[in-house]
Amino acid sequence: MDQIVRVSDYLQENAESLVDKIVEDALKNVTFEISPEQFEIARQQNAEFLRMMARSFPATDEEAGDELLKWAEQQGESNSQNMEEFSKSIEPFAQNRLVYSKHIAQVALDLEVGPVQIVRIMNRFNYLLDVAMVQSIKSFEKHQNEKLKERQKLINELSAPIVPVQEGVAILPLIGIVDYDRMTYILNYVIPKIPKMEIDHLIIDFSGILTIDTEIAQHIFTLHNVLQLLGIDLYFTGMRPNITMAIVQGNIDFSDFHTFGSVLQALAAIEKKK
Repeated sequence: MDQIVRVSDYLQENAESLVDKIVEDALKNVTFEISPEQFEIARQQNAEFLRMMARSFPATDEEAGDELLKWAEQQGESNSQNMEEFSKSIEPFAQNRLVYSKHIAQVALDLEVGPVQIVRIMNRFNYLLDVAMVQSIKSFEKHQNEKLKERQKLINELSAPIVPVQEGVAILPLIGIVDYDRMTYILNYVIPKIPKMEIDHLIIDFSGILTIDTEIAQHIFTLHNVLQLLGIDLYFTGMRPNITMAIVQGNIDFSDFHTFGSVLQALAAIEKKK
């Protein structure tokens, strides 16, 4: 244990100078341009990693992993800001492992550490490096998933606008594919806005929809009931034969619904009703 502590102390005290050598060797494996700012960030991150790793040598794997997990999560979030840069950063991973291993093993040999203790040190290093990589990838995936959700929400907002066309009358044009997520968005975010818009009649136009399944057809039935409870008359226009078939297959009774071939026909019916 004394030999391991000696290596730990040396690495912590000389982290900066040792990292300079490690980064210099690691850059030989990099195939893309690195700015001075990126170089300095990489240098600081590697020095921090080296110190953490050195502090962990006398500890157990579980104790060593706790601090590293927090650090790796932060690095993963930082690197995930750009997918291309993140993918490039892990390309030389295997070569960088060898660079680290060479320098750490040399330090241990210079300090006359025995072979058994060197093996223990290298095992700890490889364990922590794997933990760091796995956590960084998880953080990256989490960040990317959050970005995808934000983009999907924006797409839903743009693809389901409520357009007022007359006093008390608005159109909700549906375009593209109506799936479960999009219908859920309409029910949870679009419909609650309608009472504030002083709308008495809402036309949902399906002419831009290619197809829906029976589950979505059931949600349309729910949509009708919700708006009815709010005192809003609902009109369906532009339903294609395949959409009608999905409704029939879902055993949904549309006989009481207002359906029209076009928006103009629905507007004419609303005008007569006023």
